[in-house]
Amino acid sequence: MIVFKHANSRYPFLWETSSQPAARYNAEDDGPAQYFADTADGAWAEFIRHAEITEPQELLEVRRALWCVDVPDEEFTQVSLPIEKTTGDKSSYSDCQKFAKSLRDSGINRILAPSAAIKRDQAGGYRVEDGLKRGIPRSGNIYVIFELLPNTPGWRATLSGPPVEILELTNQF
Repeated sequence: MIVFKHANSRYPFLWETSSQPAARYNAEDDGPAQYFADTADGAWAEFIRHAEITEPQELLEVRRALWCVDVPDEEFTQVSLPIEKTTGDKSSYSDCQKFAKSLRDSGINRILAPSAAIKRDQAGGYRVEDGLKRGIPRSGNIYVIFELLPNTPGWRATLSGPPVEILELTNQF
């Protein structure tokens, strides 16, 4: 399954240790937790939301890689928390972290959840019809895999940073 991930262009695109910062579904040093988006716009929106970028000129300074990653096509467990928790601000993280830990403790290490970063129905990408147009509306998802993925290939999709248009699609904190 092809998914997308942003990463600091100085480092690999996957976590290789348990030492990583806290995020929605993992506490600090509770990794590896590999986060992926189902679209490139979703991956950029995740970065923009967490970096709290709100102005186009701020994007000019961004130097991150966007990766296209081929993760093993295995079953993912849908997160069953209320949408207010899965897409909420940072105050909702502890509930999501506890939920994810309970799944991992029961042997589940792959979860699927709605993206908190990309606005609902804005993950449809683009299409070409007399120029570039917005694609069919769809909501974005994220995939989280709680394991090392040493044999998972990834390809650099860009090294220069996100497009300015992504600011309009991002749910800010």
